Amino acid sequence: MTDVRDTLPAADAALLDRLFSTLPPGTVLTGTDIGPQYQEDRRDRYSARPLFVLRPSSTADVSAGLAACHAFRQPVVVHGGRTGLSGGHRILPGEAVLSLERLNALGQIDTDSASIEAQAGVALQRVQEAANDVGLMFGVDIGARGSATIGGNIATNAGGIRVMRYGMFRAQVAGLEAVLADGTVLTSMKQVEKDNTGPDLGQLFIGSEGVLGVVTRARLRLHPAPVTEANSLLALPSADAALDLLSRLRSAMGGALSAFEIMLPEVYHGVCRHLQISPPLGTKAQVYVLAEIQAGPLALTAQEVFETTLMAAIEDNCILDAVVSQSRREFQALWDLRDGCADFVRTLPNVANGDISVPVGRVPDFLRESQTALRAIDPDSVFLAFGHMGDGNLHYVFQTVRKEPALSQLLTMVAAFGGSVSAEHGIGVDKKPWLHLSRSPAEIDTMRLLKTTLDPRLILNRHRIFDLADGL
Repeated sequence: MTDVRDTLPAADAALLDRLFSTLPPGTVLTGTDIGPQYQEDRRDRYSARPLFVLRPSSTADVSAGLAACHAFRQPVVVHGGRTGLSGGHRILPGEAVLSLERLNALGQIDTDSASIEAQAGVALQRVQEAANDVGLMFGVDIGARGSATIGGNIATNAGGIRVMRYGMFRAQVAGLEAVLADGTVLTSMKQVEKDNTGPDLGQLFIGSEGVLGVVTRARLRLHPAPVTEANSLLALPSADAALDLLSRLRSAMGGALSAFEIMLPEVYHGVCRHLQISPPLGTKAQVYVLAEIQAGPLALTAQEVFETTLMAAIEDNCILDAVVSQSRREFQALWDLRDGCADFVRTLPNVANGDISVPVGRVPDFLRESQTALRAIDPDSVFLAFGHMGDGNLHYVFQTVRKEPALSQLLTMVAAFGGSVSAEHGIGVDKKPWLHLSRSPAEIDTMRLLKTTLDPRLILNRHRIFDLADGL
């Protein structure tokens, strides 16, 4: 049987010799051992075949693997659950893959500090289930919970449906371990809440998309499980009415308002067809909203206040129709409908997708003005936007045969509205041309400075977020 090293340039063969000799058996995959999953992309875009795949099962393995790649100037792309939508995990020619799939250990919950330790390859859903088992909850939830990993969530600072109540992923991280490009391990996993002994280096890696270092382990904050939990699907006459309702619920519910999701009618009716269910609300409306509350034991009247506030909004013609969950089954059924939006739009042709955010108060104007502008480019555009209106993050999905000019127009308008061209999925490869719309030259220069300082040979996720000249 031919050894793949016999067919490679001398430097590549020497690197593989070092990796095979220093890492445990099964950690390094080459040739036909590399499965097709490492080239999969949720947007079906081309991904090159990796030179080799590293599958470490410990931080020490990550350190040894990166040290070798650093020594040989071998570029590496980091893989988590591969659920991102900005192309960050897509392989460029000549790159190797560092897959964190075997870093999947989940520790015991520390009830004193309400925290849990998880390796980077642990699926988000496992953390959620572990917390639920002991009467706690984890504050972040996203549709890809079963496959999205903790490391990937940290690298993109994931948000999801409950940012209003619990904050972005950054707020959930109490400690973090990361490996730099040369194999140096940085650890801030102390079981203390206060440690002001200089800058929190762990924060550098949250939202950095793997260009500064590889997150291998994290200590995550947990929260008391809600005693009261309810949601309601609502039909509204306009996005302005949705903004009015959001204000009403915030005033009435305070921090108990945990989610406020918006769906345009095309995606609402489309996902019902996709799931083969009757629309819970048959009333025709300009927007549909899924609102959720979560309250602790000291807020026993929360559901009553929630329903009273919705009734007052109906009487004021702010809401056209409503259904409030009366059981756990109904509660979950409404969330299944919202969760199904992403799967539904992926079945459609000619789809453009903008993961964007704008100031909450400007969402109605942005929806109106952007649709007018995009229809000027393609009069047959179909708008299927949905997302987290409570924090201004819209999954701005639309169908068009003129994707490139339409997306450019959309993101330019996002900047004009004071928003962000990427709210949750990062910049990756796909959004590099528009980074300057959300970050100033000084900010981009500082990001580049951090990159060249921590990864001087530019081996980690090169050509993601921004481009740089060859490393040292």
